[in-house]
Amino acid sequence: MPTVTRRRTASTAAVIGAAVALAVATAPGATASTGTEAAAGASGLLPTCAPSAAALSYSDALDKLVYNSVELGGLSSLAYDARSGSWVSAVDNHGSDPARIWFFRNLADPTVTRDPLVLKQPDGTAYDGTNSDNEGLAVLPNGDFLVSSETEPSIRIYGRDGVQQASLPIPARFAVTGTTPEGQATSNATLEGLTITPDGREIIAAMEGALSGDVSASGDATAHRFLVYKADGRGGWKLAKQIEYRTETGMRVPEVAAYTDDSIVVEEAAYSATAGNEVNLYAVTGLNKAADVSGIDNLSTAPSRDAVSKKLVADLVTCPTLGAIAKETQANPLMDNFEGMAITGHGLGLTGISLISDDNFSATQTTRVLNLVARLP
Repeated sequence: MPTVTRRRTASTAAVIGAAVALAVATAPGATASTGTEAAAGASGLLPTCAPSAAALSYSDALDKLVYNSVELGGLSSLAYDARSGSWVSAVDNHGSDPARIWFFRNLADPTVTRDPLVLKQPDGTAYDGTNSDNEGLAVLPNGDFLVSSETEPSIRIYGRDGVQQASLPIPARFAVTGTTPEGQATSNATLEGLTITPDGREIIAAMEGALSGDVSASGDATAHRFLVYKADGRGGWKLAKQIEYRTETGMRVPEVAAYTDDSIVVEEAAYSATAGNEVNLYAVTGLNKAADVSGIDNLSTAPSRDAVSKKLVADLVTCPTLGAIAKETQANPLMDNFEGMAITGHGLGLTGISLISDDNFSATQTTRVLNLVARLP
């Protein structure tokens, strides 16, 4: 069972570094050591993850881990579970293996805290990789787990025992093309990102790819729809609106993370065999005032003002390598298939952001946690 942890922290002036460390020291499950002197990079004293973030540390402690005879891998989400005092991550899919949520503490050096929770259908039968592809995860205020699967797609609510209790409504056109008459989504590119606002009253679910009905005649597929749900006051959730988000050409949306009740960080990513993984983080503010595009059939013909504005926070390829080693070709060996993201804390004008990579149970990929701080608008 691998226990080797490879993580590095850059160094700079101790006084400023110690102060910036407070930005993540108050994070759930974090320690002051997570925010070591490297955090000063966000203040311009170190090479940063341009333009507004700094890499603090990384850990491969979870990579190829076997816990009580269960192999850990395929982690595609990241959220904090206050009930267990642990970070949680769902396995996307692994053949006929049961669908699972893993629990671990200390993102600077993650340690599994318990057996994973098996996700089950209402009749108690376990979901598995043949009927679910669980890419997004959030923890609801009552402790239930909210999980998005891009197979159908679906957004399901599971109790603490792992049994499905309910599901959220999803517009018919979001179904995978060919599975229903109305479906316009591309297989394996549906509801990938999932987050809940800090006040626990709003859920945002992000489409990884564009609907076919939103692709322009010239093939522009940069218009993505995000679903916004609001608490209905009766313990349920209602679909409030759809918003338009524009990616850079060739990029997909693996994850979103709310850092205020009106703002999110959006991850855009791409991969090529020659350059490896590319990941950019953008901040989006003003969600509550964002235009509702539910009634627009084709976003490629909609006014540009309908799309939310975004601001580049970090190009992760520009991060310092921190001494990381890559198993496959990467422009920066720190990079991997990062698909999960969570906000870990706030302080001194900085926000902690951690990402986790999906190794796809592959020998050439790594389950890696990357810890950052960023200055967000």
